[in-house]
Amino acid sequence: MKQKRRDRDPKTYARLTHPLVREVPGDRASPFRTATWDEALTLAADGFRGAREEHGPDSFAMLSCARATNEMNFVAQKFTRVVMGTNNVDSCNRTCHAPSVAGLSAVFGSGGGTSSYEEVEHTDLIVMWGSNARFAHPIFFQHVLKGIRNGARMYAVDPRRTSTAEWAESWLGLNVGTDIPLAHAVAREIIAADLHNKAFVERATTGFEEFKALVEPWTLSLAEKVTGVPAAAVRDLAHAYARAERAQLCWTLGITEHHNGTDNVRALINLSLLTGHVGRYGAGVQPLRGQNNVQGGGDMGAIPNRLPGFQDILDDGHRLKFEQAWQTVIPPRYGMTLTDMFEAMEHGRLHAVYCIGENPAQSEADSEQAARRLAALDHLVVQDIFLTKTAQMADVVLPATAAWAETDGTTTNSERRVQRVRAALTPPGEAREDIDILCDVASRLGHDWKYADAEAVWNELRSLSPDHFGMTYDRLTRLQGLQWPCPDVDELPPSYLHGRLWDADEARRGRLAPFGLVEHDPPVDLTDEAYPIRLTTGRRLDSYNTGVQSGSFASPLRRGEYVELCPEDAERYGVVVGEEVRVSSRRGVVTAPVWVDPGLRPGLAFMTMHFPDEVDTNLLTIEANCPIAGTAEFKASAIRIEKLTASELRG
Repeated sequence: MKQKRRDRDPKTYARLTHPLVREVPGDRASPFRTATWDEALTLAADGFRGAREEHGPDSFAMLSCARATNEMNFVAQKFTRVVMGTNNVDSCNRTCHAPSVAGLSAVFGSGGGTSSYEEVEHTDLIVMWGSNARFAHPIFFQHVLKGIRNGARMYAVDPRRTSTAEWAESWLGLNVGTDIPLAHAVAREIIAADLHNKAFVERATTGFEEFKALVEPWTLSLAEKVTGVPAAAVRDLAHAYARAERAQLCWTLGITEHHNGTDNVRALINLSLLTGHVGRYGAGVQPLRGQNNVQGGGDMGAIPNRLPGFQDILDDGHRLKFEQAWQTVIPPRYGMTLTDMFEAMEHGRLHAVYCIGENPAQSEADSEQAARRLAALDHLVVQDIFLTKTAQMADVVLPATAAWAETDGTTTNSERRVQRVRAALTPPGEAREDIDILCDVASRLGHDWKYADAEAVWNELRSLSPDHFGMTYDRLTRLQGLQWPCPDVDELPPSYLHGRLWDADEARRGRLAPFGLVEHDPPVDLTDEAYPIRLTTGRRLDSYNTGVQSGSFASPLRRGEYVELCPEDAERYGVVVGEEVRVSSRRGVVTAPVWVDPGLRPGLAFMTMHFPDEVDTNLLTIEANCPIAGTAEFKASAIRIEKLTASELRG
């Protein structure tokens, strides 16, 4: 079947250059008009004040930005807690790696990956599980390629035979949603073959006997039946991982974007505990973050259950430190997650939202429902660089600067490395830095914050977060970045975490790592005769999230949105490349052209959310959320494919 590229014109998003307000205040059906900064900021603040006075502090929520700087995220969460008096702050971390943070925190006490990128170059085995890093994390994948060139073996575990899998020694093509059975079968085989690290398990972990009993039923033959992976391939992975001197286990959204994403993460961490592949150079577990500052947003406290430096809000001592520094009272309870916020919108408990650099009207699962809930808010303020779909629904739009080119500050990547960013371009029109905008809104609500520059914000963060205290701007510049924890201004932090687990006395004085007793729980949206195809979603190399940035320019790589099918399914449905088809789920319907991918297996389709103005894929996805992390099951929807009639094609 010959594939023909179907070129599509990029959608142009013009940069926001001036504040926008509605011609008729409070009427979102009325058009926008250009406003002065004073008018827009006053309207924004008045709406927040009104919601707080009429409905209480928890009627407000902040959506912070994982693409903006650490300093912006620090001020955004401070605004939420100090100015508005609530812990309702979250970000897109909730839609991607919140299960990683929850799983890692439950086992190790902190939510960051345990290793550095450099260590992947000097390990013996790399397992890429649910991660097409070649496309989704190309910079990190260069380190993977160096590791392979240095002699490391690589295994890829993924429902699709991706570009990443092409570099692997072995590809384990599992059925969507069967990661826990596969991980349990690997663990059982390691134990049955007497390959587990008994000394490490005894010294550093708890719950081994219960875990051993849990995985006992998951024989190689049962794993093959449930996961679709041949028993020999499961055995090969188990022996290779256990026998390796050093091994890196990496995952992304193929693990986390499930209704049981945190359990998936715990199942993978179990393998590292069983073999001792954590707490040593070259051995660790690594969630790969998808945006430049997803890790940093959480580190800065832009999440509802942690203060900056991942300090638990429920801890009286942590709370008191911030209350004294900020001269305020912080509610001793967790705030709403992003998932909770949309549920609260549905039931009229959330009235005002300040959205900075996020586009939930198109990025949330079941996007039609998400947009409807946003539209029902009393007051929506969006601070961004483009007029996204979410911004088009706002009462007030505030033009900001682009963090990667027009702002000073820092960001934190997947390996916990904090790096300086510097303004290289002058922002267009009247666009202003996020921190300045936040401080001006705060001043209209009675809080006079004066930050001379981003470094002043960073120094305030350093004074409150022990993990960041040793990271002065000068050191970050001279050393080209530092990894947390970095509590000392004179010493360099280690590249890996949890080395204490290898010292019996330190392990017992600190925190033993518990095995996760997690059970298999199949996808919520079951396939049947009416919806026989499993749709999984993900990223492509050439595009970015909801396409607002990457969709604004022409690219030789860009081919728009397709529904990708395997050759057998394309043949069965009688469709050819480029032919428009109807794609339906139990929630919505879209039309999309076909692309044929031999890396897919029969019964599996693939789409992205990169081109929602062409094909709104998230109309199809299901809002089935992980009860621990709140992340939706983007990776496992049931759909059907239908050919369009001649009249539909003409129309």
